[in-house]
Amino acid sequence: MRLSGVVVGCLALGGAAAQPSVTLEQKFAQIRKNPPELYAFLFAMPKGADLHMHSSGSIYAETFMRFAAEDGLCVDLRTYALIARPGANCGDNAKDAALLRTDNTLAGAVIDSLSMRDFVPGKESGHDHFFGAFAKFGPSRPEHTGEILSEIIGRAASQNESYVELMALNATAANAAGAAVGFDGDFDATKAKLIAGGLPQAVAAMKHQIDQLERARATALGCDSQPDSTTCRVGVGYICQILRESPPELVFAQMLASFMLASQDPRVAGINMVQPEDGLISMRDYHLQMQMAGYAKRLYPKAHLTLHAGELAPGLVPPEGLRFHIREAVEIAQAERIGHGVDIAYETDANGLLTEMKRRRVLVEINLTSNDLILGVRGKDHPLPLYLKAGVPVSFSTDDEGVSRTHLAEEYQRAVLDYNLSYSALKDVVRNSLEYSFLPGESYWREHNYRVPAKECATGRKTVPCETFLETNRKAQLQADLEERFAKFEKGFTASSAERPVLP
Repeated sequence: MRLSGVVVGCLALGGAAAQPSVTLEQKFAQIRKNPPELYAFLFAMPKGADLHMHSSGSIYAETFMRFAAEDGLCVDLRTYALIARPGANCGDNAKDAALLRTDNTLAGAVIDSLSMRDFVPGKESGHDHFFGAFAKFGPSRPEHTGEILSEIIGRAASQNESYVELMALNATAANAAGAAVGFDGDFDATKAKLIAGGLPQAVAAMKHQIDQLERARATALGCDSQPDSTTCRVGVGYICQILRESPPELVFAQMLASFMLASQDPRVAGINMVQPEDGLISMRDYHLQMQMAGYAKRLYPKAHLTLHAGELAPGLVPPEGLRFHIREAVEIAQAERIGHGVDIAYETDANGLLTEMKRRRVLVEINLTSNDLILGVRGKDHPLPLYLKAGVPVSFSTDDEGVSRTHLAEEYQRAVLDYNLSYSALKDVVRNSLEYSFLPGESYWREHNYRVPAKECATGRKTVPCETFLETNRKAQLQADLEERFAKFEKGFTASSAERPVLP
């Protein structure tokens, strides 16, 4: 990703094919001064992919409240959590969730409990309130899966997104085999025991999870009858989640099952590790977990790996805990992308690590609102300018948009307002989101600077060689579509004032 122009101080992301005109940049510079107009512009702008989304955290509290009312759940009045009904009645310390349809005070308290809305740190930190919200969503019936996916994908489609990588799969089906086999530190021997002890059956159960997700998605969105609708055209890649706060025998079993699945099923975009990085087991076993990931990556090199790494800040863990997480994710686990990367400046030889990440083309999934709410890292304290200056590729993502009460257009707006990003810089961030996605197939671009298309498309998008190339390479297909979306968007934006509406 080339650096030029003005982004932060004198820095900007690089030029690209079909670069916007100076006039367009000048117009964008004017829009940047007006946050409401900027938001409307960014909402309409093509945004490529959201590469870092947790499915449960991407649902707004109001949806969980509706589920609770429909399913006969209760509201715990001590924590304002949604809970299963203990009997015929909710009991002394709870109310029927049906009241959430009419009681504004109760509904407001539940929304605040299940999200970061109006949160003020006190005895409870933003970190603890955020992660504590997930346990308050209440039991959800499988019948709601389609509605959950419909909300996430529908919101993406409304913001002109092409693709999402969604953390919606888990590998806990491997836990029984892991618990039975144990873990003695011998990777090869433990793997053999797991294979003999039922790991292939766990992988089959995980495939069934995907079947259920895909059926629920198609039904909720009506994709069988309307496959070309705006929502059905949004691509979905599933990320399989490994629970890092589990003991080693379970983490290793989940790790192998996830990599086995990703190497067999193209619907699985990749693998990630979830749960708080600062958790007791996460910190204690971090090095071991990175070794496990690296081992699995060597066994299944075609499986893609992205890792939460560096979602830490001074004071959250001892200083020594900030020195190595990103480096080990990159060097030992061989992660192709990392999520958050907030503590990069505290890594041992941070400059050397940034140089290595640029050389390896390791993309950082930047989650600005999440980093603010959980870690208290924002504005000039955030490392986004550091990554841009070093030439490390970045993309913007939402993390848990329901809990954070945000969405992708707001993440772009925050980036522009806080770091003075140019329109050219934004375009490259958007392009990065597809270029570094785990979509199957080859890239539409010859190089990462987005100047020259693949040789099959060198003489035009509508030529037979290019059409054939796009038909067989899903990544290139979505990238070419993105360029068409940009051309259409920019044409509308640069129309004369007499032709163009106030908002794009």
